[in-house]
Amino acid sequence: MEHLTKLLAIEESQLAWVLRLGLHGLRSQLQQALQSVDSDLGNDACQALVAELDLLLESEEILKPEDVFEPNVNELKLQYIADKLLADRELCQYIGEYEFCSTNDADLWNEIQRLLLRVPEKLADSWRHLSYTLAEEVGAVLDHRVYRQLPFNRCEILYPGLTGSIKSTGLCLSDRAPISQQLVKENTSEELVFLAGVVSTCIKFINIDASLHHALKSVDRFGVRSLSSEDERSKYVTVLIERFRRVQSTIDNSDLIVVLRARLDLDEAIHSLVYLPPCDRYSWWGKLQQETRRTLDTVVERARNAGHQVLLRPLWGTYADVYTWSKDDLQLDIGGVPGEVSACLRVYAKINDEVLPGRVLFRSS
Repeated sequence: MEHLTKLLAIEESQLAWVLRLGLHGLRSQLQQALQSVDSDLGNDACQALVAELDLLLESEEILKPEDVFEPNVNELKLQYIADKLLADRELCQYIGEYEFCSTNDADLWNEIQRLLLRVPEKLADSWRHLSYTLAEEVGAVLDHRVYRQLPFNRCEILYPGLTGSIKSTGLCLSDRAPISQQLVKENTSEELVFLAGVVSTCIKFINIDASLHHALKSVDRFGVRSLSSEDERSKYVTVLIERFRRVQSTIDNSDLIVVLRARLDLDEAIHSLVYLPPCDRYSWWGKLQQETRRTLDTVVERARNAGHQVLLRPLWGTYADVYTWSKDDLQLDIGGVPGEVSACLRVYAKINDEVLPGRVLFRSS
């Protein structure tokens, strides 16, 4: 391990970068292998090796202890960026009375950039580029080499990391990072691989972003609950995975109404993962959710071609115009436009003669 550590510690080294990527890949392969075997004589040794790789890679951020230790939050190099963000009135319409909780610059960089994934992309891009400039003013250098990878069916860089005076990873979607075998099996269709990537991304974000909430009716119908507690995370994630598996199990079902119901339930679970205030529809998060919802169109078309009468209606706009199409809605006093829908958790559906009400979050008037 001595020479591995030495090479990894060399900044601006292409060889160190290649080694780092290789170790991340090895760790992912070993983790997947451990999940796929019930019993193996090498289990204990393999688990110990994964633990050693975790320690070596330091949760994918390759930081030395002295890089992380910053005893006073007021001395953070990036605090100026965080303060400017919170002083922007336009931005506050989308993030509410947000409070940064990071205690070191590496975490603060990620917290700032994750926050911008929730606001309209035009505004987010403006602030993202400003944050790059301000970070460079304190000696940080944008690092486009090492990212925390979220398993997906495509590659997409969300934001870069930093080197120089601040060392922090960026974040990206990656088709090179394997989606958990709990979700994807051999011969999985392209559409299901995409949905598995969305589910996997939701779960990953829950584990790295303490400000996420859920409003999933089957878990708790009476409010929007924080996912900061292990108990609430477990309940939501369990239902999310169960609904995805139901979609998997019905993919070849000849009863297209059964297939559609399963997809509507999964769509609701994904859209019930929310921030407070809810994300803007044209933010990165909002666009990912819209892309996910559009996959319902294929199932609806198949059902119609089979002779079924199907109507789906996403519920947006003035709440007074849509409340007759919904049920068990939740009222918010933050974010969005007063009197309008802030998030459509479940679409309204009419399947033949059966009505399935939608569900929304709406801003009080």
